[in-house]
Amino acid sequence: MPTGYIEQAMRHAHYELIGNGRHRGEFPPLPGVWAEGETLEQCRDTLRAVLEDWLLVDLRRGHRIPVIEGLPISFCGL
Repeated sequence: MPTGYIEQAMRHAHYELIGNGRHRGEFPPLPGVWAEGETLEQCRDTLRAVLEDWLLVDLRRGHRIPVIEGLPISFCGL
């Protein structure tokens, strides 16, 4: 798993409190990658797992992975 890329992406996550006290997190540079959780910590953990799955699927499909913090995923361990 490209840990460096994931760590860089996690620094760009945006979180908000939504209805019923739940939290929602997303990555503005990665549309469609989002998660919810009962607590902020649970939301972060779920968001990280969603990001990992998204990366695996997109890499397998040969999709272009967005550059995060100026470094392409190839500089982050792949």
